[in-house]
Amino acid sequence: MSVTILVGGQWGDEGKGKVIDLLADRVDMVVRSQGGNNAGHTVVAQGVEHRFHLIPSGILNPDTLCVIGHGVVVDPNAFLQELERHQQAGIDTRNLMLSDRAHMVMPYHPVLDKLGEEMRGDDRLGTTWRGIGPAYEDKVRRIGFRIGDLQKPAFLEKKLRFVLRLKNETLTKMYGHATFDERAILDEYLGYAERIDPYIRDIYPVIQDALQHDRRILLEGAQGVLLDIDLGTYPYVTSSAPTAGGACTGSGIPPSRVGRTVGVFKAYTTRVGYGPFPTELTGELGDRIREVGHEYGTTTGRARRVGWFDAAVGRYAVSTNGIDSIVLTKVDVLDALPTLRLCTGYVSKGELWDHPMANISHLKHCDPVYEELPGWQTPTRDCRRFEDLPAACRAYIERVGELCGAAVDVVSVGPDREHTLVRRLPLAA
Repeated sequence: MSVTILVGGQWGDEGKGKVIDLLADRVDMVVRSQGGNNAGHTVVAQGVEHRFHLIPSGILNPDTLCVIGHGVVVDPNAFLQELERHQQAGIDTRNLMLSDRAHMVMPYHPVLDKLGEEMRGDDRLGTTWRGIGPAYEDKVRRIGFRIGDLQKPAFLEKKLRFVLRLKNETLTKMYGHATFDERAILDEYLGYAERIDPYIRDIYPVIQDALQHDRRILLEGAQGVLLDIDLGTYPYVTSSAPTAGGACTGSGIPPSRVGRTVGVFKAYTTRVGYGPFPTELTGELGDRIREVGHEYGTTTGRARRVGWFDAAVGRYAVSTNGIDSIVLTKVDVLDALPTLRLCTGYVSKGELWDHPMANISHLKHCDPVYEELPGWQTPTRDCRRFEDLPAACRAYIERVGELCGAAVDVVSVGPDREHTLVRRLPLAA
C-alpha cells in the first residue's frame, strides 16, 4: 500500500505545500484531489518563493508526475496563467496532466459567488469570490461543464445554450444583474481549449497503472478538515471534502490502497473568513503572532485570524481521517513567547466537550479549556535536528502529539526546505 494522503488538520493554511515539496522527490506521482484556485500553497525552495493554486506543488520535482484530479474545479484562465508563470520561472511542466472529468469554473460562477455573498449581508461566509462554491453547486445539480467538454465543441455549445438560459434568468430576476453572452463565453472557452488540450487526460488508466506497479502516490489536499462540507464548521466551510475520504473520491484511488495518512498542523491555529474560532486571539498577542508568522492568504492576501493551538480540533481531525503521522509547522513563530496555551476541550452550557460540536452557535460561544506550558524563548530557525530544539520546545511538540493522538514526525522551523526537521519520514512504504 504505497499511497499517502496529506490533509490539513485545521482550517487550512497549515503549510501543506511545503510538505508536498519535501516528499515529492520520494514519490512517483502527486495528485491534487479537490478544491480550486481559492486555495494556495506557498513553497520556498533555495530561497525562491513559488505560489501554487491549482497545479500540485510537486511540480518542482521534474521527475514527479503531477495530476489535477477530477475532484478539483478548474478555472481554465487561472490554470493557464499559473502554468505560464511557472514556465517563465523555469519550472518543467511536461509531467503535468489534468483530468478530463474535472469540472470547470465558468464566467458566471464568480459573479454569482459575489452576489450571493452580498445578499447574505452580515451572515456572509467570507468566500474568495473565485466562483468555487457555485461551480460545485452546478456539479451536484448536474449542469456543470467538465474539462473534457473543451474537446467537444458542438456538445459544449449545445449545453451552454441550455445552462446559460438558467443562469441569466437567475442573474436578472434575483439580482438585477446583466446577462452573459453565449457566443462570448463559447469563443473564450474554445480559445482555452487549444492551449489546455495537451494536458487533458483520462487519468483512470494512469492511476490504475501506478497502483498495479506499486508506484508511490501522494494525494495532495487543499484547505483543512474543519472546512469540510460535512465534518467542518458548517456553513462556514468550503464546498468540497478536504479529508482523507475526499482525497480517495477526488482521485479515484480506493481506501484499501492507502498506506498512510499525514496531517499537517500549525503550532498555533489560524482561519480565514467568518465562523467560530474558539481559541482566537483578538488583541495585541494575536497581532504579534500574525506579523511574525506572515499570516496573510496566499490567494487573497487577507489577514488570517490567529489563535492558540486547538487540540480538540486536532484530535477530531486525527480520528476522522485516520491520521497516523503529524507534521507540525511554524514552530519558530512561537519562539519569543514566555507562556503557551493548548486548548484541550470546551465547556458549553456546563457540559465538557472534547471535540468541535455541530451547533455553530454553541461552538462560537463556548469556553476553551486550556493547559499552559512554558515557552522556550530561544530562536529555533538554525536547528537542523529535533534534538537541537530547546527542551521546552520539544515538550510542547510532544504534548501536541499526545493530545491529538498521533506522533509528530516532522517539525518545521522556517519557510525553506532546510528548516524542516524530519524525525521519521511520513510516507507509505
